[in-house]
Amino acid sequence: MTPTRVSAQTTRQTPMNGKTPMFAYVGSRTTRERNARGDGISVYRVDTETGSLVFVQLVKDLVNPSFLALSKDGEHLYTVHGDMSDISAFKVNRATGELTFLNRQSTEGKNPVYLAIDPSGRFIVVSNHIGASLAVLPIAEDGSLKPLSQLVKLEGPIGPHRVEQKQSKPHFNPFDPTGDFVIVPDKGLDRVFSFRFRDGQLTPANPAFVVSRETSGPRHIAFHQKAQYAYVVNELDSTVTTYRYESGKGALHPLQILSTLPATFTGNSRASEIEVDRAGRFVYASNRGYDSIATFAIDQSTGLLTFVESTQTNGRTPRYITSSPDGRFMYALNEESDTIVAFAIDAATGRLKPTGFSVESGSPVCMVFSTQQA
Repeated sequence: MTPTRVSAQTTRQTPMNGKTPMFAYVGSRTTRERNARGDGISVYRVDTETGSLVFVQLVKDLVNPSFLALSKDGEHLYTVHGDMSDISAFKVNRATGELTFLNRQSTEGKNPVYLAIDPSGRFIVVSNHIGASLAVLPIAEDGSLKPLSQLVKLEGPIGPHRVEQKQSKPHFNPFDPTGDFVIVPDKGLDRVFSFRFRDGQLTPANPAFVVSRETSGPRHIAFHQKAQYAYVVNELDSTVTTYRYESGKGALHPLQILSTLPATFTGNSRASEIEVDRAGRFVYASNRGYDSIATFAIDQSTGLLTFVESTQTNGRTPRYITSSPDGRFMYALNEESDTIVAFAIDAATGRLKPTGFSVESGSPVCMVFSTQQA
């Protein structure tokens, strides 16, 4: 199953102002079992002035490339293959944005859903959602993946949700801002785990986890840039928990929990993604069901949140949201309506306003950006 490069519609752009163009890479769901309409990884050139996206390339013949990670130097891109047991590596052409397949390795678990590269660029950590484990794989000098070097099982009492909490379900494993710890929200156990990462090995922190509210289903975490606070979006009860983050120990201390939904909404919804804005002033969380992005203001002295507004994403099921590297635009990836919609971010208030730009993209579920270099 070697990926095919589709370049018939490729748009090549000459770098302006001596800078490498910025590109966006979009992962998708592709299988019939997921009722998906995606075709692989889409590459777009980003217009940094308007926030619009120009199609560059489609890498086909990939099974559910549903979460992506770029190396720090932008030379390599990695993807999980959802519902499978593998991740893949690609070489990035910094001038054109195009991808070339390198290799694939097993994560020795079922349904890898997230991957994060350690600060040294020598290892990658993967969450096996159904496999209830964390996998560590070394990265070779050429950017390709080496075979798995560590597999850590996550265990504990399962939550009471009869459908979603039948076992441990790690869903996210980012490195904290210090790069010393990997933090793992576990939807199945209602816990957020902390692991120290040193010399390519994960070891439980002390304390090893913080307990979340029953049936909250912690899904993703976002850190304040000063590493004093962290915010966890809880999928099952559509809330955000504010934590004081003790970076020397990788410890989370709960401070507050707020709904991501307006009080007037009484239907079914599940929270999905969370992000702290580039300036550390606002938190954004997406809702699937009440298809929207909740905006919260951060009290800089306490880290506590205040609800600002809820913005409709002009599509169905925004599984993923992300802001542009310059913090000017927010993108909502509407999985069920096959669109990526751009919003302008008001730097003073954090409020979102549609730019009018939207692009069709089959079952989009993740988006990462390259960075411009002079």
